[in-house]
Amino acid sequence: MPKLSVIVPVYNEERTIARVIEEAKNTEIKGMAKEIIAVDDFSTDNTREMLRRAKGKHVKILFHKKNMGKGAAVKTGISNSTGDIILIQDADLEYSPKEYGRLLEPIINGNADVVYGSRINAIRKNLKKMYKLHYIGNVLLTLLTNLLYNANITDMETGYKVFRKEAVNGINLRARRFDFEPEITAKLLKKGYKIHEVPINFFGRKFSEGKKITWIDGLKAIYYLFKYRFAD
Repeated sequence: MPKLSVIVPVYNEERTIARVIEEAKNTEIKGMAKEIIAVDDFSTDNTREMLRRAKGKHVKILFHKKNMGKGAAVKTGISNSTGDIILIQDADLEYSPKEYGRLLEPIINGNADVVYGSRINAIRKNLKKMYKLHYIGNVLLTLLTNLLYNANITDMETGYKVFRKEAVNGINLRARRFDFEPEITAKLLKKGYKIHEVPINFFGRKFSEGKKITWIDGLKAIYYLFKYRFAD
């Protein structure tokens, strides 16, 4: 039976982390086993205690000894995973585990090795939930990705990225923070993988609710898209 590893990078998400893990646990994929790996990136609120309570069968909890960023947490999760398929799940519930079936279907059916959940393909519902600057920035970053890597995707910065574990074997992931998104995209495309997209729902939150990514991360993404086009 194939196995899904759900990687949950976590930093200061005490309001949502318990629900994320519970929903991820309760979302069943027919014919597939599942493990959840939550990696706490040295949270300073009550997240770590809530994660300790969530530990159980098929739920691994790992703790960083210092804050290193989302990319580092994802890398830790992948290195500790035992699944055939990796799914990145943000800890803030902007993305619902109810989407797992839709995300996994192209891989299960043998039509894709890499799947991204596109908020843009369902933009009529999602635009109202996104900051306009984030939307514009994402469109520009995605356009740059397509130009540099001869790709045809709509949402490079999506938090829902799913891939067969073999797709990342041999990839040296250097990203520590939000540069994970452009790096993994660039390196999968350079390995020759086509990114299959499926439309997903998106429940955007405000900075007052804990949203962390900013315009500075967008500028860094531009740098890394160019960097990884010509270097590892």
